[in-house]
Amino acid sequence: MKAASLLFLRVSTGILVVLWGLIKLGKPDAAIGVSDKYYGGLLSADMLQAPWGAFQVVVGALVILGLFRRIAYPLQAIILCVGAAAIWKYLIDPFGMYMFDKPQDAQLLFFPSLAVAAATLVTWAFRDADTIALDAWRKRR
Repeated sequence: MKAASLLFLRVSTGILVVLWGLIKLGKPDAAIGVSDKYYGGLLSADMLQAPWGAFQVVVGALVILGLFRRIAYPLQAIILCVGAAAIWKYLIDPFGMYMFDKPQDAQLLFFPSLAVAAATLVTWAFRDADTIALDAWRKRR
């Protein structure tokens, strides 16, 4: 059960990172709009979208496969935890009762970013118990 649960966490968080990367590759204007609105324009430069998107696709794919986990898991944790930290107001006040001028400015749909960040940390912390991974298979051979 533990290995299957870790596989589920690994695949689901990896798919999310792949999807975010694909958005940057396929719809860079949408990615720039999100960066401008929620992340203070940190990664809004048009020339950053393709390389950052490709990087995310590669990291997410490695996580999904369970390959090069010693590198891929920390990279994914940085991507997902920094992403969650950047929207901290939405995580602390998901209903917009205290930190927003208007409650409708809050985004309850951002709250799962906290669970996703936690999931990637759990995946990383229990990497050795994740036996349904290509790294584990390679090690057994």
